[in-house]
Amino acid sequence: MTTDLKYMVLTAMLTAALWIPYIVCQVRTNGPLEPKNYVDPAPRPVPAWGQRAHRAYLNAIEVFAPYAALVLTAQLAGKANAMTAFWAASFFYLRLAHAIVYWAGIPYLRTILFTLAFVAEVGIFWELIK
Repeated sequence: MTTDLKYMVLTAMLTAALWIPYIVCQVRTNGPLEPKNYVDPAPRPVPAWGQRAHRAYLNAIEVFAPYAALVLTAQLAGKANAMTAFWAASFFYLRLAHAIVYWAGIPYLRTILFTLAFVAEVGIFWELIK
């Protein structure tokens, strides 16, 4: 497996696991789901950190598809190289840091990390089109 694909798989697993803190918050705050929660799926209130955990999860889902498409296209087009590997790894670590900073409620650093992760996507894109 190439470095690019390795980091795409790690990012996929990170994205897949980011729901866990929100569910932990839900259970700690409101107790386990009851049958009535399935009939009426209205959100139950959670503290601010739980809301941030949920938004971090939703944000990770939103940005994963373009990233995965770029990494897979680089692989299929034979354009994967040391730079795409660098950008793919950077994206993973930046998204991990973004999730932690999002949970912690640090607004400006969160925005910087989000932007840098986007720059990593642009880096992969650049390697594809040059």
